[in-house]
Amino acid sequence: MNWASPTSRSETPIAFIAAMVNAYTDRGMDPAGALRRAQITPKLLSQPDARVTALQMEWMSEAAMRELDDEALGWFSRRLPWGSYGMLVRASLTAPTLGVALARWCRHHGLLTDDIHLQVSQSQGVASLQLSEQRGLGALQEFAVVSVLRNALGVACWLTDSRIPLLQTTLRFAPPPHTDSYRVLFDGPTQFNAPTNSLQFDAGYLSLPVRRDEAALQRMLQRALLLTVRPYRRDRLLVEKVRQTLAEHPEHSRNADDLAAWLNLSPRTLHRQLKEEGAGLQQLKDAVRRDLATDLLLRTQRPIKQIAAEVGFQNEKSFMRAFKGWTRQTPEEFRLAKAP
Repeated sequence: MNWASPTSRSETPIAFIAAMVNAYTDRGMDPAGALRRAQITPKLLSQPDARVTALQMEWMSEAAMRELDDEALGWFSRRLPWGSYGMLVRASLTAPTLGVALARWCRHHGLLTDDIHLQVSQSQGVASLQLSEQRGLGALQEFAVVSVLRNALGVACWLTDSRIPLLQTTLRFAPPPHTDSYRVLFDGPTQFNAPTNSLQFDAGYLSLPVRRDEAALQRMLQRALLLTVRPYRRDRLLVEKVRQTLAEHPEHSRNADDLAAWLNLSPRTLHRQLKEEGAGLQQLKDAVRRDLATDLLLRTQRPIKQIAAEVGFQNEKSFMRAFKGWTRQTPEEFRLAKAP
């Protein structure tokens, strides 16, 4: 798997390269060709503090997976043949939401190996993807656990086309010598010597719809390892939270400062993240007003003037002008056209 941000900086611990070399050795195979393709000199393996770039990790991982015919790179008691993880993703494509997709992914992973057990749960607004070790993973524990968790996070982000920031990562093993690399591997705080291996994030992401299809999967599989390296910038959950706040808590939505404070963000962060998602605050306000107005027009016989006030317009004239801009119809025309 690929571990660092896709830059030229050398952030990936050489320990992960060494783990793949050990997988070759255990099977009586020579890693020299894979190391050459990844442009990693053998002497680098003897330098505990050495780092390689994300691209080198990607090259080495792909070569090793193909030559060993094992996408698990020696972590488990039996090989996971090339294409195993793609099969897991395909099984999740038809899920309606990320929560269902991840549950399927975890369940089907158990069909590939029973050396680990994966489970998704949520409590008090926090989702947790837990990895339990069913047998000792030995010297490969760190490489295996980090690999599987990073892969699951990458798949989740890809399925929803959304950045999923982590609240916390917990790991059962002790801090390794390259602990500083974990600021790149996982955002948010990382706790070592923890009771469980887990990724924790806002449970709201589990409700996001799966946005990918078979055609997208085929394109992704051409460079599937990027799932574990590419930082998603889009945060679709933020847009949903803004919509919900605008609709349910208008008292906190008078301006960007009030809204940002309600969402525990700075105004600058709110605007930046909405821009990355391709949305604007005024655009979302208009969408919420439009949805509320159309709902009231269809469900009630309230006068247009009263509906205009309920959706936040100062007068009927400005509401009618805005509504015609949204629907190309006046409120009366819309109500008559939709009447049974």
